[in-house]
Amino acid sequence: MSTRTRRARASHRPARLLTGLYALATLVALLLTLFARRRPHPLLAENFFGLLNVPVAPTFVSVVVLALATRALLGRKRIALWFVAVFQVLGIYVGFVALVPAARLPRTGMWVSRGSLGRELDIVSTLVAVLALWWLWRLRREFTGRLQRGSWGLALAALVVGSAATVGVAWLLLGVVGAPRSQVDPLVDTVLAVFGGVSRQTLSLVPVWVVDVVAVCAGLTILSAVTLFLASARPRSRWSPDREVAIRGLLAQHGSEDSLGYFATRRDKASVFSPDGRAAVTYRVVAGVSLASADPVGHPDSWQPAIEAWRAEAREFGWVPAVLGASEHGARAYAAAGGMRVLLLGDEAVLDAGRFDLRRASLTPVRRAVARATRAGLTVRIARQRELRLEELEEIGDRAEAWRGSESDRGFSMALGRAGDPADNDVLHVTAHDADGVLVGVLSLVPWGRTGVSLDVMRRSPEAPNGVTELMVSELLAQSRELGLSRLSLNFCMFRAVFEDAERLGSGSLTRMGASVLGLFDRFWQLERLYRSNEKYEPTWVPRFLCYDDAVSLPQVSVAAGAAEGFIRYPALRTPRAELDAEHLAQVAALATTHVDVSALGPRRTDQFRHRLSTLERMREAGLEAYPVGAASVATTPLGALTGLLDADPRRAEGAGPEAAAISVVGRVRHVRDHGGVVFATLVDGDARLQVLLDAARLGSHVLGQFTAFVDVGDLVRVDGTLGRSRNGTRSLLAGSWRMEAKSLHPVPFQAFDDPAARARQRSTDLLVHPRDVELLRLRSGVVASVRRTLGDAGFLEVETPMLHTVHGGASARPFHTFINAYGVDLSLRIAPELHLKRLLVAGLGPVFELGRNFRNEGADATHNPEFTSLEVYQPHADYTTMRRLTERIVREAARTVHGREALPLPAAGAARGRSDQRRGAAGTDVSREVELVDISGEWPVVPVLDAVSDAVGQRITIDTDMDVLLELAEEHGIPVRPQMRAGAVIEELYAELVEPATMLPTFYTDFPVETSPLTRPHRSEAGLVERWDLVVAGMEVGTAYSELTDPVDQRARLTEQSLKAAAGDPEAMEVDEDFLQALELGMPPSGGMGLGVDRLVMLLTDTSIRSVLTFPFVRPVSAPRPDREASPAWN
Repeated sequence: MSTRTRRARASHRPARLLTGLYALATLVALLLTLFARRRPHPLLAENFFGLLNVPVAPTFVSVVVLALATRALLGRKRIALWFVAVFQVLGIYVGFVALVPAARLPRTGMWVSRGSLGRELDIVSTLVAVLALWWLWRLRREFTGRLQRGSWGLALAALVVGSAATVGVAWLLLGVVGAPRSQVDPLVDTVLAVFGGVSRQTLSLVPVWVVDVVAVCAGLTILSAVTLFLASARPRSRWSPDREVAIRGLLAQHGSEDSLGYFATRRDKASVFSPDGRAAVTYRVVAGVSLASADPVGHPDSWQPAIEAWRAEAREFGWVPAVLGASEHGARAYAAAGGMRVLLLGDEAVLDAGRFDLRRASLTPVRRAVARATRAGLTVRIARQRELRLEELEEIGDRAEAWRGSESDRGFSMALGRAGDPADNDVLHVTAHDADGVLVGVLSLVPWGRTGVSLDVMRRSPEAPNGVTELMVSELLAQSRELGLSRLSLNFCMFRAVFEDAERLGSGSLTRMGASVLGLFDRFWQLERLYRSNEKYEPTWVPRFLCYDDAVSLPQVSVAAGAAEGFIRYPALRTPRAELDAEHLAQVAALATTHVDVSALGPRRTDQFRHRLSTLERMREAGLEAYPVGAASVATTPLGALTGLLDADPRRAEGAGPEAAAISVVGRVRHVRDHGGVVFATLVDGDARLQVLLDAARLGSHVLGQFTAFVDVGDLVRVDGTLGRSRNGTRSLLAGSWRMEAKSLHPVPFQAFDDPAARARQRSTDLLVHPRDVELLRLRSGVVASVRRTLGDAGFLEVETPMLHTVHGGASARPFHTFINAYGVDLSLRIAPELHLKRLLVAGLGPVFELGRNFRNEGADATHNPEFTSLEVYQPHADYTTMRRLTERIVREAARTVHGREALPLPAAGAARGRSDQRRGAAGTDVSREVELVDISGEWPVVPVLDAVSDAVGQRITIDTDMDVLLELAEEHGIPVRPQMRAGAVIEELYAELVEPATMLPTFYTDFPVETSPLTRPHRSEAGLVERWDLVVAGMEVGTAYSELTDPVDQRARLTEQSLKAAAGDPEAMEVDEDFLQALELGMPPSGGMGLGVDRLVMLLTDTSIRSVLTFPFVRPVSAPRPDREASPAWN
């Protein structure tokens, strides 16, 4: 739960506490009235609430009074506080009566009989009343609801008439039972007993049933009077043509946010806008509930003020706020803005038009239904409402109404409530016709942004053949591309999760019972049938939520929601017959053709950006091009080459030699210093910089003035001129002309751009400001070229294999998943090209390699990135020893490319951290560690992994070491072990945690356990091991190689074991690739295979982190939620 949500709820907690107290009192009074009304003495519950001065008694009047008080408290009406205050004053009075001599006050005996709790508790009750009155005064700001105008008079009239009738009934009943009508006391005692239950005083002449009857009359009187008194005021923000046009304007800009957005144009809804007018909440007052539907309409940034305005209006008029059918995004907004509670209501079925394919086996029931309807001669027509004639619209409306029959019109949050309205020209009508052209089915769908539609009406003729609905839905999705549709929202299914959970194996008895109970209501409300009818399309289920203020308000909110949706008949609910006039219809039509101001859709701009934008406009007005066309014929001297020449021969700066001729350079402006008739500008390009001298005498005042007026720091400019020196002897380019090559609309922070997050997000700026990073990328290109050259010289053929795989394999890793619309197939981005490269070995292509991108949906740190470049090499008739020698050669040649000799920058032996050469950290910061170039020209150590682990743990480890011993060693060194691990996996964990980080010099660790290498050939002499090595340098694995497994029977068994792990829920386990296995069954030559991480190799050669050697490392989008983001609100 967010901090804002917690604060919002805390601010309303006292009011909710008071409301909850009276709701509980109402329930207790009802139970007492039903089961304990004839008891002569007050029960403990009565005494408890009596101590709090809450009028709980076993009478119908008490139930009615408390229920009405609770209702007023829920609506936060100010009059509710007066009710509670009156009860507290009565409590003071009763306590006072019990504490004074009996003869001094009228009818003291009855007050004492019914109200006294004993002297001590009466004193406490009086103190409680005083404190409560003070507390109610403090709560007055929470209770702002006002009464409807004229409610006082109506309530008073009802109270007078009802009271007279109640007294009259009491007088008549007293005569019926033989009580003396001429005496006042029996009549008064009877009426007063109604308010306090059966008195302890003897009412010998009045039977208990008489009191009950009078209590019912009195309760009805109070109910009528208070209901009229508390009647909800009519909203001042009722529907109007102007409001509807404004809502449609918001939908035109932000209609794609919510599939239910268009239903905000219902004309029985009022609306409240945010102060800036960019968002609105639409609602309807039903049974005292301000019932909003779906999400706010408009810009999400303005949702919060719109919600706050809606809640303020609800509080002002004493309505209970609630939201029906909010999406998760909307529910979070309602919870954050007002502290509302959230309850999962059901799910909305959304179909992705691109993924829907009737050829899929899982859609067989839909395909068969479509085939039946097609065989019956049904055809489908699809058209926008504007394309239909008036008589066609009338026929659709009349038939849909006739097919509905006697059922009530359902829908509030997902229904438009009107047909054929001229304002709804974008509504899409899908109609089914029989062989004679007779209409037998209708789907009406409202717009959902520009590329979606949301179901409004789904009707079919009772005589229509089965499959008519499936035919209409399938045909709509089949024509989605021509219609410009990408998504379709179908029905909303309440309590879908209950039905789904009940079908699962091992579901609990309570879940199954809940599904059965809901199934009983299916006859009336189509709960389960609606779920089944949508499930067959395999939709994406989007949750929808009910938002409410207090748990106490849920019954009232449920009644209001049921009435609004048509599940409950509510006589007072009427749908207005309003229409837009011609003027407003023209405004609605204009919205569809309104030109979007593209400049207003971008991010918020700084003052500097706006200043540079105005400079750009002034340049264009002056006839200067800020972004000219390039010209290859123009000779440009690279700034770095020029400054290098000047450093090598300072005489060139004197204008002597061949460079005295005019030259043209391009660079970014680092500094501009205006000295009147002379301007000095510093151009930079990487590490190179050059001073440019612009003199009015050479350029002319007009041209120089244009430079000072239009050029800012960071602009890319071209300057033509000759070399020379300034007056103080600084070598300079004496400008003869200048031209803007590219105007920078953002300042380039050359002197202060060190924030790691900003550097990662603005990579182009980072590279401009930090030329060393550009040099790293150049070195990377050199390393890649060296790898290609080494393999090409060795006779290897470079190939390319697919990046989109139908089966993920080649390594144990979690893949990225996607979907191809053209074939309707789920795909994954490749995690390794291994299996395809081996298929090429079977085909006889000989030694092959691939340098390419791989993708693994895993964590990112200083040595890992989800997207990375790897080298995979396969050589027939070789083994892992051959691959080891080849790898040494590749790394040595790459080191020679970077450092000029076979050496690597490795941590100095025994050096303490803290001094430094600088190593670039994962976030772009500098991490200090002392390094030195270490010669790697000799033979690299080759160490069996079991020997390395044995040395690390201090005892001999073999593949047959007891599992308990391995577990003890892992626990001793703090290494976590997963339950499914066997001995080989534990050994590799010990290696990864103890051996690998401690290895600095290039070392090959060989012969790993078979359990962790499913694609590797068994060791030729050591059972339980495989022929595999890992190259580790500087505590980091750089590459790995195998003697490849070529036995297809063994390979199938291992991949099948991997697939069983995947079926058991292991997301990293490989799947069975039948295409690969079939190729392997043709016979693959004995081969060696090697994989090398190119990114890690560059890191190793340059002593940097992985993010520094990537051109554009992944950066989380600003709007993306963090994986540890706390859920807000609290889902009930």
